[in-house]
Amino acid sequence: MKFEMPVFACPDFADAKYREAGEVKCAKVEKKGVAPRGFYLTTHLPTFYRCNGTWQLPEHNSLNCVAVLKEGKIAVTEIRDLEVGDEVVLGRATDGSEGVLVYKEGFPESVYATPGRAVETAYTTDYEQLFAQLEYERDNGGYIVWVLGPSVVFDYDTRVALNHLAENGYISCMMGGNAMATHDLEGGFLGTALGQNIYTQENQPMGHYNHLDLLNEVRTAGSTKKFINEGHVKDGIIKTLVSMNVPLVLAGSIRDDGPLPEVIGDTDKALTEMKKHLDKATLIIGIATMLHSLSVANMASSYHVRKDGAITPVYMYTIDITENVTNKVVAARERIAVVPMNTNVQDFVVNCERALIGAVAREQVEAMEVPAEEFVVVKNAQREEAGK
Repeated sequence: MKFEMPVFACPDFADAKYREAGEVKCAKVEKKGVAPRGFYLTTHLPTFYRCNGTWQLPEHNSLNCVAVLKEGKIAVTEIRDLEVGDEVVLGRATDGSEGVLVYKEGFPESVYATPGRAVETAYTTDYEQLFAQLEYERDNGGYIVWVLGPSVVFDYDTRVALNHLAENGYISCMMGGNAMATHDLEGGFLGTALGQNIYTQENQPMGHYNHLDLLNEVRTAGSTKKFINEGHVKDGIIKTLVSMNVPLVLAGSIRDDGPLPEVIGDTDKALTEMKKHLDKATLIIGIATMLHSLSVANMASSYHVRKDGAITPVYMYTIDITENVTNKVVAARERIAVVPMNTNVQDFVVNCERALIGAVAREQVEAMEVPAEEFVVVKNAQREEAGK
């Protein structure tokens, strides 16, 4: 299946209602981080602003921010990042009459999500579109952001599949929380996730200590990268991303164990780091995490301006076994370029790898890998010796 990227069609600004529309009105920020009264609140949908007689579209958009006019250009800015003197766009109208036009009609109908998806829904066409889209983005300079929950890394095959997807250029950036990275590293360090064998799911003696032992060791080393470089981690997506210098953004939460040194506990800083990568995103895949998927759904722009000037939708695939999660993500994206899939998340990742990379390549890679049981036996022996 060949993927045909839909292209956004701009309004006909030669139409009298646009030619005669008013210009944006602005007011200056008087206190850092405080918007002037009557500010316009942005959406992630395509929004045009009329400045100096012309309509302009920012490079990207985001929900619940403000529009700042600087040197004739509109920049979508978090309210907390406002500086004294910034010119903030005012108004509430979005029909163009006050110089602000929200125009989602430029997307073709095929971009909109089909309502009423469920576990019983057939997803063959969605899979085929995703596989073709992943290849398209990889081969055309796209930026593919994966947002993962911890359950994705609890399975042996899924961890292998993620590694192969990263190694073959299908992951440009990964986002998640402390738990996802911790349990993937636990799997590479001790062969377990939450104390269960990563392959057989057998409970290990005192296994509930394993992820905390892992956190302690990483924090002793000073960083995840240093811990990996010291040879303590056999495999896993975190090890692969670190070795490939693929960006990894870990946002913290209140009850994080540890956490890992790289986890960003300051929510403002975490948001800033996530948006840095989401502003570049051309495709987003959110798997098994309502918290992080909804955060990304709210922050990410619904469109991306390509290098050739084409305006294309930023597709977001939301994958979860629970319909409530995918329905919320669809609502947050206002049905634009969002594809909900209710299925086992571990099977989903493996399906992607098998379709994109193939069984032959997988066998060749696995033939060169050290058997997991051999690595884990050695590591457990080292732990026991150290504890004497």
